[in-house]
Amino acid sequence: MQNIENKVAYITGGTKGIGFGIARVLLESGLKVAISGRNIEDVEKAKALLGSDNVLAIQSNVSNFEDEVKAVEQIVTKFGKLDVVIANAGVGKFAPVDQLSLEDWNAMIDTNLTGVFHTLKATVDQLKAHKGYYISLASLAGTNFFANGAGYNASKFGVVGFTQAAMLDLRAYDIKCTTIMPGSVTSHFNDHVPSEEDAWKIQPSDLGEMVVDLLQMNPNVLPSKIEVRPARTK
Repeated sequence: MQNIENKVAYITGGTKGIGFGIARVLLESGLKVAISGRNIEDVEKAKALLGSDNVLAIQSNVSNFEDEVKAVEQIVTKFGKLDVVIANAGVGKFAPVDQLSLEDWNAMIDTNLTGVFHTLKATVDQLKAHKGYYISLASLAGTNFFANGAGYNASKFGVVGFTQAAMLDLRAYDIKCTTIMPGSVTSHFNDHVPSEEDAWKIQPSDLGEMVVDLLQMNPNVLPSKIEVRPARTK
């Protein structure tokens, strides 16, 4: 089992939901964590809730490459390195394709897909230097299309294809790449407010534990794509 204590992780979209849940579990597992979001007040609030000196709050919009470059600079200045990158930031806008606005299409592609590329592009030198791990959060919507999901499906199908191709490109540098494809998760996605009715769903901490399992796995093993669903339906 790999020792992951004192490794440094960067989580985009880390202020709530899946990203926040992963950040909490990684901190509990001995990692140092940087979390980012578009609104610095939200990021600082999340940092306070995590309650650790080993958290760095960063304002970054992943659709802006320069923001991600600056994020990496802040991480290296604070922690000295970067070992693990979790591209989690995402948005969802749902409508029939003939009614889907250009604004909503561009928001999903720019954040969910181009943002994933920006995050890897900005961090890849650190990942090469430390034989790191890059994890993207896709979705079962990255392999299962559905009505009203044309834009979201396109972005998540793209994330799956991008991460799998990146895995083939980067394993020559001993960088691991995995895409995690969750089904129903208790989160704030699409303005949802979590409640007790979400207890049957995957919890953000479950995905955090999955990330820890990946990081601790034998270096010779690479689960490159993981589909994960709730164990039961509602």
